[in-house]
Amino acid sequence: MKHTIKYSFICLIIFISCSNSGNNTQINEQSKITPGIYNFEEYLKKIQSKKVGIVANLASVIENTNLIDTLMGSGINITKIFAPEHGFMGKVEAGGMVSDQSYSDKKIPIISLYGKSKKPLPATLSDIDVMIFDLQDVGVRFYTYISTLHYLMEACAEENIPLMILDRPNPNGFYIDGPVLEHKYRSFVGMHPVPIVYGMTIGEYALMINGEKWLKNSTKCNITIIKCKNYTHNSFYDITVKPSPNLGDMRAIYLYPSIAFFEGTVVSEGRGTDFPFVVAGHPDYSSQNFSFTPTPKPGASLSPKLNGKKCYGLDLRDIPLDSLKKMKQLELSFLLDFYADLNLGERFFMPFFDQLAGTDKLRKMIIANKSEDEIRESWKPEISEFKKIRAKYLLYPDFE
Repeated sequence: MKHTIKYSFICLIIFISCSNSGNNTQINEQSKITPGIYNFEEYLKKIQSKKVGIVANLASVIENTNLIDTLMGSGINITKIFAPEHGFMGKVEAGGMVSDQSYSDKKIPIISLYGKSKKPLPATLSDIDVMIFDLQDVGVRFYTYISTLHYLMEACAEENIPLMILDRPNPNGFYIDGPVLEHKYRSFVGMHPVPIVYGMTIGEYALMINGEKWLKNSTKCNITIIKCKNYTHNSFYDITVKPSPNLGDMRAIYLYPSIAFFEGTVVSEGRGTDFPFVVAGHPDYSSQNFSFTPTPKPGASLSPKLNGKKCYGLDLRDIPLDSLKKMKQLELSFLLDFYADLNLGERFFMPFFDQLAGTDKLRKMIIANKSEDEIRESWKPEISEFKKIRAKYLLYPDFE
């Protein structure tokens, strides 16, 4: 049976938009929420007179000033900076190797955690008394900042270095969905047995890594969480600085967990356009109402899939943000529609798909022509068990 998005998804969007018109309960919520980085006095006193390492990037800012400049302006001795995927300035394409650099005229070494090693080497930690972690996560298992967090925690535990996490709101922290990762599909785009959307802040996630003994040899990292203020898992938090090159706005961040499945298929997920993860397409898709042509975008995508080929498909740029917030689930109809339309069978998928999904069950169910409801039902027991684990580590009021 051919799956289409034209009615089920769009009708749902219209219904949600209408049913929530006039609902002003979230108005001005943004002004109430304060990420941990802003609780400056709370962590400044803990790092004075110490040699400080910091994991940060372009989004690690207080107002318009990077955290590193703010700390140095307060007399803090920063000895090393560590950069995740996309680099400190957030201008390296996904999967691109990040090189070691130095920070401005201060010549502070910037050590890549997405180059030769994804784990800080002991030699790079020798002049650090305390480590600070401040990265804006988006709450999706295959978004690699939580993998960087894992290896950082492991390295700090081995070298007896305390880790301070400046917690941040999770923009997708208001729901849980997707298959739970199976151990055989563990990789840097999925290291832990969690669903694709796990509904935790990065501080809560760190507590779970420790508590569930997921670090090598079941070691534990000495962590301190500088909490967000006025945040709950019912909150909708707008990120004002791009967390990575291809997540350009909140629409892309909300759609990312669903559209990113296409990265493991023959379909373009919009890399190489000005709206990645908000469109999807393929040259042979039957509907030609919308088209785009992927081309290299320096600092975002140098070799996009289907480079130079006109792709037809899905345009989600006008979907209301409020509607995306209220869906609270992965949207599988996009994937099922393209699979049915292109009629490629197994050739629709790349090996990377199972790594993204964290299992081969999703791919096999799609090939077996299972319905969206059947697919969702298959991961409910695993999600139920995960929720019991997750509940032990929550720092903020939950949505359930």
